[in-house]
Amino acid sequence: MKKLLLSLMVGASTVLLAACGTKTSSSKRNSVSLVQTSELLSLDTSEHADFTTWNTLENSMEGLYRANKANEPAPASATSVVKPTDHGLTYTFHLRKNAKWSNGDPLTAQDFVTAWRRSVSPTTKSGYNYIFSGIKNADAITASKKSPKTLGAYALNKHTLQVKLEHPMPYFDKMMVLPAFFPENPTALKKFGSKYGTQSKYLYYNGPFKVTGWNGTNDSWTLKRNNHYYDQKAIHLDELKYSVVKDANTAHELFDQKKLDDATITGVTAKGLQQNKDLIHERKAGTYYLRLNVRNGKPLATQKMRQAISLVLNRKQLTKDVLADGSQPAYTYTAPDLAKDPTTGKDFATETKPSDTYNVAKAKQLWTEGVKESGQKGTVKMAIVGDDQTITKNVAQFVQASVKKSLPGADLTVRSLPAKGQQSAELNGDFDMEQIFGLRILLTQSVLWEFFKAVIPKIMGSIRMLTLISSTKKQKVPTLLM
Repeated sequence: MKKLLLSLMVGASTVLLAACGTKTSSSKRNSVSLVQTSELLSLDTSEHADFTTWNTLENSMEGLYRANKANEPAPASATSVVKPTDHGLTYTFHLRKNAKWSNGDPLTAQDFVTAWRRSVSPTTKSGYNYIFSGIKNADAITASKKSPKTLGAYALNKHTLQVKLEHPMPYFDKMMVLPAFFPENPTALKKFGSKYGTQSKYLYYNGPFKVTGWNGTNDSWTLKRNNHYYDQKAIHLDELKYSVVKDANTAHELFDQKKLDDATITGVTAKGLQQNKDLIHERKAGTYYLRLNVRNGKPLATQKMRQAISLVLNRKQLTKDVLADGSQPAYTYTAPDLAKDPTTGKDFATETKPSDTYNVAKAKQLWTEGVKESGQKGTVKMAIVGDDQTITKNVAQFVQASVKKSLPGADLTVRSLPAKGQQSAELNGDFDMEQIFGLRILLTQSVLWEFFKAVIPKIMGSIRMLTLISSTKKQKVPTLLM
């Protein structure tokens, strides 16, 4: 049955066309052809993190746990889901003794220690070192106060990994499914050096597949069966083919031509396919937002000007007319219906929703006052940076039109860049606004509460962001491999 999967990658809901069990050319070869909406930039989890990288590695690498059909942790490289000891401060994992890397090396506890030390380092470029917060000395390491060697992750022996926490973390086992916690092969790190993860051949894999055919710049690659994987009978495909398609209409055409087995569609394309029998609506627990550059000397360093930007955006119009994929307006960093505050029973997103969400008159007043306070004269020139997907461009143009129409003297330029160019602009602070999508970890409500209390304050302190759209519900997604 061929299915069309409409994926909402702009905020909340995803519209996907999906094909399964059809007599297409790919199914005859026992393979599937899948779409990605942005380029693959790296396979090194310590140096890079985005959806394309993680989507690829989730099928070619394996951590301690994987998520099962109920989105609960299940054993992967670890032999079981362990319970903490020492009042919730110590986790001891026993690894599978028959687990190997794609080059034949045995998987060891030290492979996890090595990877985590690289990832928690203050010099890492992935942006995910904060996620190790709570593991012993992690915060001190990311703050350059201690060496990565002091991280509370220890190889007690070849197949036993022990992790020490600074405080109980009820969500710790849930986090172990994330690619940020995958192991890394020391032989590959030493052999390939600075080339590690920059091409598919400069990496070893411990998952059911291994990545082939990616030279660091091309927009297609193939995952082929890893003959060293310990559970061969669980692998039901010979290969997965990935192609980058940034335009929803093009993806739909390739799907109809049976050149793709899934397609992510949005906007006008999504509107026209609502009655299509292959259409699947997928809810994602994520939020699209604008990251605003508040460095001194930047146009939006003044708070009132940032508030004005937020108030001129009609999120209802954006989600209905531009995205048109089921996304809902978001007014907070937390997606609607994701979790409730256990102290009040109210939805997090509803409870923290600001009283003013769209108010052009107030925005004009704040903008005028902010411009005066900042000392800026004449036209306030700004740039919004995003990737070059069609839907991202459409959202940027919506923001541009809203700002220029409602804020006196504001001029906003749209810069749509390939993923690598956007990453470079972000790292160099070369933007005034940046379009970002943040996907939430699927946790229980009580666990989410603990996660928000412990982690969010650490990453939000120096960031100013404007939420655009968000997803609402979790939905099971079929696992292709296992």
